[in-house]
Order: sequence, then C-alpha cells, then structure tokens
Amino acid sequence: MVVAMNLHVSEYASRVLGVVKEKFGLRDKSEAMDKFAEMFGDEFIDKEAKDEYVKKIIEIEKRHIAKYGLKKMTLAELDRLCGISNV
Repeated sequence: MVVAMNLHVSEYASRVLGVVKEKFGLRDKSEAMDKFAEMFGDEFIDKEAKDEYVKKIIEIEKRHIAKYGLKKMTLAELDRLCGISNV
C-alpha cells in the first residue's frame, strides 16, 4: 500500500534522508524515508503480525497445551525458575 504525502522537512532532515539514500543505494528520498521508518519505526509502533504468523503461534500453543496441559505455577515456583530469590 502506498500513501501519497507532501512533506516539508528541515534542512537537517533532508540531509539525513540524503545520507540514508546514498548509504543504501536508494532511488530517492521517498525510499530513504521508507528505509528510515523500517529501521526505527518499531521503537514507536508495533508492526502488524501476518496471518500466517498468528496461525503458526496458535498451532504451537495448541501443541504445547496438548502435551503439557494448562499447568498453573505459583509465584514462588516462577521465581525459582527465573533464579530470583526472595528478599
């Protein structure tokens, strides 16, 4: 999906996009902005999980529950498992 935008950026931002463009051999600053968003966007927003990934996780969960059941763990057991000692 492509979204058209008309942006006004500072001279510094333009220089940064120019460096990203050259560093990664991109065609234009639009591609540089996409690359920049790919590199740093996950610090601000989660990427959407693909359907196949969600289905895979659900299948793993089903196999785990079939094998181990719905065993519950106390906080003390969890602390021991994680190597945390009570103070």
